[in-house]
Amino acid sequence: MTNYLPERTPMPENKLYTENFPHMTPAWTRIFNFVADRAEGSYIYTDDGRKLLDFTCGIGVTNTGHCHPKVVEAIREQAGNFIHAQANIVIHKPMLQLIEELRKITPPSIDSYYFANSGAEALENAVKIARVATGRQNVIVFSGSFHGRSSGTMALTTSKTVYRAGFGPLPSGVYVAPFPYAFRLKMTEAEASEYALEQLEYLLASQTAPKETAAILIETVLGEGGYVVPPKSFMKGLREICDRHKILLIFDEVQSGFGRTGKWFAFEHFEIVPDIITAAKGIASGMPLSGVFTSTDIMLKLDVGSIGGTYGGNAVACAAGVATLRAMREEHMLENATERGIQLMTGFRKLQEEYPQIGDVRGKGLMVGTEFIVEGRADKAKPLVKEIIHKVEEKGMLLLSCGTYDNTVRWIPPLNVTAEQINDGLRIFGESLKETIG
Repeated sequence: MTNYLPERTPMPENKLYTENFPHMTPAWTRIFNFVADRAEGSYIYTDDGRKLLDFTCGIGVTNTGHCHPKVVEAIREQAGNFIHAQANIVIHKPMLQLIEELRKITPPSIDSYYFANSGAEALENAVKIARVATGRQNVIVFSGSFHGRSSGTMALTTSKTVYRAGFGPLPSGVYVAPFPYAFRLKMTEAEASEYALEQLEYLLASQTAPKETAAILIETVLGEGGYVVPPKSFMKGLREICDRHKILLIFDEVQSGFGRTGKWFAFEHFEIVPDIITAAKGIASGMPLSGVFTSTDIMLKLDVGSIGGTYGGNAVACAAGVATLRAMREEHMLENATERGIQLMTGFRKLQEEYPQIGDVRGKGLMVGTEFIVEGRADKAKPLVKEIIHKVEEKGMLLLSCGTYDNTVRWIPPLNVTAEQINDGLRIFGESLKETIG
């Protein structure tokens, strides 16, 4: 085959991935090189006999742990009935059951549910809905945001240039406001909140007028951008600005939802309600399912058939979602997430006293970040964090990094993790810090 593409030097890490896995795309980043054989609860077992404590949960997906027996049974049973029923043609019981379960955990004003396959798909549909419902075109997002890798959501994403560089031109009508990232801004939470709200008002006065702004979109807890919890005063201020200008408020709960922060949804910590919720990841314990949840009044403004998809609301995925929500409720996983989160944060505070390279410890429930700095700078800490993550893996635990500079370690254990497993994780982390930092 003749290659008419211009020559481009391969990235060094791509070459490494090609050597280890020659037929997997080298563009698909891989942090570790083991091959998984099976998984159960908080552990992954490799094909060479290793047992790894998994505190990544597939990036916040397996909130009920790997292969929760109730979820597995629901998947098996539904797969024996039927696997696929396209929602425009066949209405199936698992979707109706999932809606009933969601009605128990969403605010009364949220009473209309649309299902898709991925977080990015949910976000794209949420923006479409907001634009039609308001008759306006622009959307405001925040610095450090991650909303997906599709064409539309790349335009909404600002956490790292790698997610969008080279893929332009991207859709227009997106404006970026500062996120109240107190540690990065070197401010108190109150100062960061005031600053971010002032800058948002300035953006509305200088770049996108309220009358042309359909929605303000925000991750309720900043995810890929660094696991940053915004101040309550900022979130309340955001709701007030949206109400004043009749702008729809969209909360991206893709990573922070379904018990991750100790509440069903992270926005419950701020005592406000959004107009639109996007959800995915933890909704179905690993089956591909996402959703856009809003009011019937908003959904009625859309033309019939203007949103949809072949696989959205897949029957097996919906059955897994029903089993996931029931298992979380019956086994008190939200309460456990709160308790284990306190345990985790307490352990990090102690390590922070010993290692000043841990610049900040923050989070809610079991969505916790430990941000590292070197010589007072975040950008210099990336090699250290990478070394720590690989040292931790050698000792039998999996962790991920996040943040624009990849200088924050994110902790995402399953919501049914035990106190003993948290202690094991803290021990491994402490040993790894000692060996990498000294």
